[in-house]
Amino acid sequence: MSAFLRIAAWIIAVALVVLPVVAVLEGWIGAERWPLRTLRIGGDLKRVDEQKLRAAVLPYARNGFFAIRLEDAQAAVAKLPWVERAEVRKRWPDVVEVRIVEHRPFARWGKDQLLSEDGDLFPLAGAEVPDSLPRFDVDAPAARIADVVALYNEASEMFAPEGVRVREVSLDRRGSWSLLLSNGVRVVVGSQEARLRLARFARLLPGLLAQNPQPLARADLRYTNGFALTWGNEPEAGSQASAGLTGGSAPNRAWRLARLHALAEHAFQQPNGWSSRFTTHGATT
Repeated sequence: MSAFLRIAAWIIAVALVVLPVVAVLEGWIGAERWPLRTLRIGGDLKRVDEQKLRAAVLPYARNGFFAIRLEDAQAAVAKLPWVERAEVRKRWPDVVEVRIVEHRPFARWGKDQLLSEDGDLFPLAGAEVPDSLPRFDVDAPAARIADVVALYNEASEMFAPEGVRVREVSLDRRGSWSLLLSNGVRVVVGSQEARLRLARFARLLPGLLAQNPQPLARADLRYTNGFALTWGNEPEAGSQASAGLTGGSAPNRAWRLARLHALAEHAFQQPNGWSSRFTTHGATT
């Protein structure tokens, strides 16, 4: 036998061995002989939709045990709402195992994202958001996450004795803070001494509410020795400007300036730095 024929015979022999293996691994054949029949889901699933999970894995499981592309199936599962991490494995003879770690939501971040308890941002699309989640309306990069959470935690502790929760924390691009409390009060904090200003206001809030039968609508804390209060329904911007802070003595004017003389005598000491842990529970600007 010539050398050419020997080489050709060797190539044909290798092809007869390799091609069936490749065909099985690529799913060209064997999907019916070695099908994947069972999907096992691991993890404490509370928010991941099981039907969507099955739909994400099915296109890859159809190729059979040997041809399933685990990396592609895992990537498809990881794109589902609420999935933080996913792991896809196969078990002989017909089982696909999917283990999922869900995001644990801490707050809404802007209009289209959620913040997890681990400090990660993930898309809001397709996720049903609990009504109890606070909202962080932040016009700032994700690098400010720790600052926003720290202020939220500190403010929550300050107002908790009065049974008031912090519903929203806002931070604009100039670094100015504001809060919305569960009793409907909008608190404008500004960009300087945010914690000290909030501590002063929270300390005096019970007495202020007791002195006025009307509901408090807005508190502006951006003053060195006091803050401005709006009682009743908050007026439009034009009526606020006309009322002013010091002019007029009409009994029905919306704004009052509360002077904090006691605070000028160092009634409050500067607190320690803010904590950035994730929990559930100073004209200046």
